[in-house]
Amino acid sequence: MKYKKSYGMINDSEKMQVGGRIEIMKKYGVNELRQMFLDFFESKGHLVMKSFSLVPHNDKSLLLINAGMAPLKPYFTGAEVPPRTRVATCQKCIRTGDIENVGKTARHGTFFEMLGNFSFGDYFKHEAIAWTWEFLTEVVGLDADRLYPSVYLEDDEAFDIWNKEIGIPAERIFRFGKEDNFWEHGAGPCGPCSEVYYDRGEQYGCGKEDCTVGCDCDRYMEVWNNVFTQFDNDGEGNYTELANKNIDTGMGLERLAVVVQDVDSIFDVDTIQSLRSRVCDIAKVEYQKDYNKDVSIRLITDHIRSATFMISDGIMPTNEGRGYVLRRLIRRAARHGRLLGIEGNFLASLSATVVEGSKDGYPELEEKKDFIFTVLTKEEEQFNKTIDQGLRILGDMEQEMKTAQTDTLSGADAFKLYDTYGFPLDLTKEILEEKGYKVDEEGFGQAMEEQRQKARSAREVTNYMGADATVYDQLDAAITSEFVGYDSLTGQSKIVALTSDSEVCDALCDGEHGTIIVEQTPFYATMGGQEGDTGVITLGDSEFVVEETIKLLGGKIGHVGQMRSGMLKMDDVVTLSVDSKNRMDTCKNHSATHLLQKALKEVLGSHVEQKGSLVTPGRLRFDFAHFSAMTPDEIQKVEDIVNTQIQASLPVNTQVMNLEDAKKTGAMALFGEKYENDVRVVSMGEFSRELCGGTHVPNTGVITAFKILSEAGVAAGVRRIEALTGDFVFAYYRNVEHTLQEAAKLLKAGTSEVTEKILHLQAEVKTLNSEVESMKSKMAKDSLGNVMDQVREINGVKVLATSVADVDMNGLRELGDQLKEKLQDGVVVLASAMGSKVSLMAMATDSAMKKGAHAGNLIKGIAAVVGGGGGGRPNMAQAGGKDPSKIDDAIQKVYEILESQVK
Repeated sequence: MKYKKSYGMINDSEKMQVGGRIEIMKKYGVNELRQMFLDFFESKGHLVMKSFSLVPHNDKSLLLINAGMAPLKPYFTGAEVPPRTRVATCQKCIRTGDIENVGKTARHGTFFEMLGNFSFGDYFKHEAIAWTWEFLTEVVGLDADRLYPSVYLEDDEAFDIWNKEIGIPAERIFRFGKEDNFWEHGAGPCGPCSEVYYDRGEQYGCGKEDCTVGCDCDRYMEVWNNVFTQFDNDGEGNYTELANKNIDTGMGLERLAVVVQDVDSIFDVDTIQSLRSRVCDIAKVEYQKDYNKDVSIRLITDHIRSATFMISDGIMPTNEGRGYVLRRLIRRAARHGRLLGIEGNFLASLSATVVEGSKDGYPELEEKKDFIFTVLTKEEEQFNKTIDQGLRILGDMEQEMKTAQTDTLSGADAFKLYDTYGFPLDLTKEILEEKGYKVDEEGFGQAMEEQRQKARSAREVTNYMGADATVYDQLDAAITSEFVGYDSLTGQSKIVALTSDSEVCDALCDGEHGTIIVEQTPFYATMGGQEGDTGVITLGDSEFVVEETIKLLGGKIGHVGQMRSGMLKMDDVVTLSVDSKNRMDTCKNHSATHLLQKALKEVLGSHVEQKGSLVTPGRLRFDFAHFSAMTPDEIQKVEDIVNTQIQASLPVNTQVMNLEDAKKTGAMALFGEKYENDVRVVSMGEFSRELCGGTHVPNTGVITAFKILSEAGVAAGVRRIEALTGDFVFAYYRNVEHTLQEAAKLLKAGTSEVTEKILHLQAEVKTLNSEVESMKSKMAKDSLGNVMDQVREINGVKVLATSVADVDMNGLRELGDQLKEKLQDGVVVLASAMGSKVSLMAMATDSAMKKGAHAGNLIKGIAAVVGGGGGGRPNMAQAGGKDPSKIDDAIQKVYEILESQVK
């Protein structure tokens, strides 16, 4: 009888004899296996943590979380103290390195779940290997005779554990080299690996006599990888033993399900197979009947999983960074839907199947499903508007390549498809590769240079932690700070750490800039969109001016600023005083954002979700999900609702409660935010209730007034409101009043008469402009004189080419119309210089064009003579130049060009 929490124990009735081996009849589902793993390691003293967001936190080395250990790097490096030395997770991950192969094989995918158990200086190889074996054989029930461990070539310790403690025969333990069984990522912690492979049977093999563990075929599947982090790599290939050794394990949940359910691939496990079948139902096709259709079915199945989870973590489709990854996935899926014959939008419907299949492990999918569906539908609709035209343009480009006998699409054309029709480069490549063509990626890169520069700066080279190295990395990880400033703006506490701008120090002296960390502080650190407090830290005559307050790794709060006088040193008990006016102004703006979000939901709809905010003493900025610009009427309604709630003087109450209880109260949570078990719920009467760790006014009446300054778009599907509260509203109106009074003074009118006066002046200006244009036209005509005697004839087409002094382009066009009317049939070319600027204009009548005359080509040719450029339509064109001395030469060039045009 073996341990199997919540799933019963494996008994003889669950087993059957197959070919001399014991097979387990129970084929657990993906959701069951996930819970079994977490329950098992919880029974081994591990803290089970929820999956972290796909968006990396303080890690610029990654666009998206791509491994179970990635969010835990601060614990492995000692930058933060883990909540427990034993942790287990099921982490959602995305990898797009092999995206071009997704669908083409059943092996590849972009989204996966990584099961992991981790030890931070606690247990090591003995326990890790023993629990690996126990879980696979006794909990899941895999046949022990089908499992084959591998170890690093030089790791005799791991070999002996498998051989002598677990009892695996030596000939069934495989030793591999550094490339396969040693994990490292540049400088930093690293170590050997021990993997476990499962023999799926000869039917999955390659048929070769020497087929064994390590073969590239599908017979021996890796299901578990233990990384024994025991060394530190100095970056030069030198390794030293770590004082605290760690365990980092990974097991792909989908891979485990393939083995347990005895199916061909990840696309056949229960939850993914259900999604795959839904794709087939919508497309009215069968799986494994046609290879090309199978490619599309698998690609859509995979990509909609990734897209659904990414959107649930607050990622929006954009043209850069992780948003661009999402856009690529959605648009590739949409395009393959068309290849399957699916008409209309279908991705949101598929996403509903993803949510249904995964919500047990990821309840946020159910909570955010309406938003997920909206984002998918909007992006699909946007792509559908351009894809047909883009495909037609691409078809034309293909025809041009055939004519030119080239197999490579130019980078400029690829960029045109990207920039105008929303075709990501890999989508263009995929379409062309299907027909044997390539893309000039280097040329595309040149066209995208500015965007690539931005991408490179956003993905700068980083250390193991993926963050820029700072002086704070040198601080003791055990140091923490407690924020005590909700109810008090002053307090006393002991200094536990000091830094200058470059190093940890014991004291700061007069004039020095640095950071002070204390045990308890009333200073709020910048986070959650709220700007940190300012103020002073004092001891006797010594004074440190706090310019900003920041949140540091490991729960530390840093007071950054400058010593104004005296000296402060380690262990000093100092007085901390927050700038009360700044704090109160910040509180007004923060509380106003809560009222604003609720007002936006009332006016625009429940789809409104906070996408970001900035709360400072002087203003507030609020970003929210909405897919169109707000109308003036909607803005006014929102502003009125907020001011009504301010005038109502609603009490602002804060309660600390369990997260689940908080959600039951209807409290709004920040999209994509990861909360602790206990959260603060801020209520403003019955109007607003949100999870929030920030500081607020005691009642809404303190805010006094609210004014929206602007509303604009900042990203795809994201709008931004900027607003003022309190005294800053009155200052805004004083400024508006002052401007109005100044305008009235200039207009020599009362403030109530300004609008009428401006309308009168506009009418007067319009009349004067008309008179001026008439005078300019008459002067130009007089300056031109009688030029009809300058008319020449070129191959049966009359041509009038001449110059006139000091006439702008508008004047030339008007003169041209008059001369064309007199000429009746032919070509008119006029040139004029005003200072060093040359203006050129050409016109051609219908009959002249029929004979070959082309004003656009003509003007382009003569513009080069005067050092300029331009062009236009066959009937009318204009250009500019920089060399007035060449006007006569340009006029002569007219006849030469027309000679070649008119045959």
